[in-house]
Amino acid sequence: MEWANILTGLIAALVLAIGLPLALRKRKKGGPQNVEQLLHHLLEIGVKASLAEKSVEEGKVGVGRSFVRRSESVIKIEGRNIDYINVSSVSSQYGVNYFLDYLVRSPGWSGEKRWKKTRMVRKKSPAIWGRVVDIEWKGDDYLSQQLNLDYRLKDILLQTDLKKLKGNIEIFPEPKYEYARVRTAYLLPSPDLFEAIDIIARYIKSG
Repeated sequence: MEWANILTGLIAALVLAIGLPLALRKRKKGGPQNVEQLLHHLLEIGVKASLAEKSVEEGKVGVGRSFVRRSESVIKIEGRNIDYINVSSVSSQYGVNYFLDYLVRSPGWSGEKRWKKTRMVRKKSPAIWGRVVDIEWKGDDYLSQQLNLDYRLKDILLQTDLKKLKGNIEIFPEPKYEYARVRTAYLLPSPDLFEAIDIIARYIKSG
């Protein structure tokens, strides 16, 4: 039994030793391409966007100093409730996953109140394999209530192709940086999805 455990540990270490460097190498190739593709797409759908300087503080939000999780680049947004988009990547022995962190300036979130992570939950009919018929926000009591009461936001999200999200929309408070992150998996947002996230950003700012 002990030999089996040792062998399993050695195999796991070997997979990590081989897989992680390959994932990091893949990230070097894919990251800049994803940023360029996203920037071009945003301009095409009428969003005023530009690459931010590499040294901007926003590149640290939600990333920290980990070499496994890092910011590929930051895109500045003008004239919207969303302030920046941080294109981030997470490497593991299984490959690289890319995410979009829509950054919303929220100095009110750095006070005494402890804001909680909030996420969108899909409701399907039938429950497991059916289509999405409703969504609900869970997490922070105040923010969840505001988002759940916005039926226009719900309609916009239900009309988008939620399957492309490959996960849910999640909202993370980042009081250290006076920001909140609205996170999705990496995808080129449709105009409706971008509008929905901008509405979420508006509620964050008003909070």
